[in-house]
Amino acid sequence: MKRAFHTTTSPIPSASAVLELLKPITWFPPMWAFGCGVTSSGVALDGRWSLIAVGILLTGPLVCGTSQAVNDWYDRHVDAINEPGRPIPSGRVPGDWGFYISLVWTTLSLAVAALLGTEVLIAAAIGLALAWAYSAPPFRLKRNGWWGNAAVGACYEGLPWITGAAVMAGALPNWRVFAVAALYSIGAHGIMTLNDFKSIEGDKRCGVRSLPVQLGADRAARFACIVMAVPQAIVVGLLVAWDRPVHAAIVLASLAFQVFLMRKLLKDPRALAPWYNATGVSLYVTGMLVTAFALRAFPGGSP
Repeated sequence: MKRAFHTTTSPIPSASAVLELLKPITWFPPMWAFGCGVTSSGVALDGRWSLIAVGILLTGPLVCGTSQAVNDWYDRHVDAINEPGRPIPSGRVPGDWGFYISLVWTTLSLAVAALLGTEVLIAAAIGLALAWAYSAPPFRLKRNGWWGNAAVGACYEGLPWITGAAVMAGALPNWRVFAVAALYSIGAHGIMTLNDFKSIEGDKRCGVRSLPVQLGADRAARFACIVMAVPQAIVVGLLVAWDRPVHAAIVLASLAFQVFLMRKLLKDPRALAPWYNATGVSLYVTGMLVTAFALRAFPGGSP
């Protein structure tokens, strides 16, 4: 099998090409989720800024960066069709450098996670395992949108949230944090489905069975909207049950606005998926932070 797409004679990639491979724009979701975890822990920030900084480094540039490098390496043939200007298919990251960078970033991520405690190391190891399983054979979860999007949702939302709470508490967080993190991870499955709309043609040609490929654009978009909305509705119910009515009202208002935007999305999902990812998803992550503030009333392992 051809290992890379060479269009340059440079033996090593430039720093700018490596940074592009790690895709800083994708670091925001897990760093935001980590921040939600920090907030939801209910632990005072005083004297813990260095831990928070290292945690942000771990969840964004390291673990998420690793996932992007691994994905681009194993997706280089698909990218040659969909996005030939990316670092590997364009040759700006030549030869096997994409693979080597993936290995180095994996090792570095585990080393940094170990500094933050056993709970964080376990969460990072799970996230990295899912990142490799998502892109690499023999699992290559991304070949099926049902499994692949679930793995990404866990890596981008649930695990960073739990990691942030664990870093602050120095132990596993209470069950409410796990429940909310799981619900927002499920919702992220829908976000990832919309993200797959940009590569439908290349996915079809390369045998990647994303949900837009499997279900068609209209059905996939409707499914994504349901998967995003239902977990948020459950969160609203939980916040009411936990006597946090103001927070519940804010999350409900955010969800109502998202539903309004979803109605427009469904009129032309192939054209409007990027628009929704820039608007509706912003409301989604705002609800995450509001929920995190509500959880501050239940710090540590309290029932």
